[in-house]
Amino acid sequence: MSAGLEPSHHSRAGFDGFTLSQLSVGEVSLRVRQGGDGPPLLLLHGYPETHLMWGGIAGELAQEFTVVAPDLRGYGDSSKPDPVPGHGNYGKRAMADDGVALMQHLGFEAFEVVGHDRGGRVGYRMALDHPQSVRRLTVMDVIPTGEVWARADARFAVGYWHWAFLALPSPVPERLIAYDPEFFFFDAEFGGVIRGFAPEAVADYARCVRDRAVVQAICEDYRAGATCDRQMDDVDRAAGRKIACPTQILWAGKGALATWYDTLAIWHDWAEDVTGEALDCGHFLAEERPTETLAAIRRFHATARE
Repeated sequence: MSAGLEPSHHSRAGFDGFTLSQLSVGEVSLRVRQGGDGPPLLLLHGYPETHLMWGGIAGELAQEFTVVAPDLRGYGDSSKPDPVPGHGNYGKRAMADDGVALMQHLGFEAFEVVGHDRGGRVGYRMALDHPQSVRRLTVMDVIPTGEVWARADARFAVGYWHWAFLALPSPVPERLIAYDPEFFFFDAEFGGVIRGFAPEAVADYARCVRDRAVVQAICEDYRAGATCDRQMDDVDRAAGRKIACPTQILWAGKGALATWYDTLAIWHDWAEDVTGEALDCGHFLAEERPTETLAAIRRFHATARE
């Protein structure tokens, strides 16, 4: 167990009572867990994980919300569409459309959204593109993609080297990762911290990254980040478009955002109503500090239950 984690919370309730489904949504099929009762809450996972990253807090959230936790397209057991020129089918607009279509399929026209890492990027794109659907938004440990690239410097090049590496043309990263995908995704980037998370989640992550179709999809996700996602952000920023719904930003107090950026100040340029705080942990907030992460989400999304 890595230092600083909260092992007693990793399996607390988990996904007990949740249904596991494979649901067709437009051009893709998504692996989805759903449970609980109350206002709808969409949980969007990050890289290089699957929806199982929410296992430490999903059960508690399901006591107050109808929780929907899918694998993003390309990740886990969701569809991995063949790449297209321009990488648009792995862009965050496509993933945001998946999430809206999924929630509508389940009968929810408007809902709360919580996204970590890549899921946070999907979440803010969803709020920009579908303002009628996103009631409140929590974004965890990211700044907008366009801002990341615009501010890229030597610290970024060394600290977040995987952004440029994964965005290299196919098949360069795919072939290099194929030699030992678990080492690449768990150790080379995150120093093995992922290996200390809930065993059932880690097993799922490991199984999935050994699938070459997942690796290709992850690379396409980052190629989209370097191209179409960045371009969409630049267009929105130039047009002065902002996220209209109340937005909460949570970030790792021991991570890159706390060191490199004035995180809240950046988000104030992107959303009309922003609050947020740093948690005393690394990048994987929900797994490293589930109690604090759960409390912050509950506080911010409490009005949905009123």
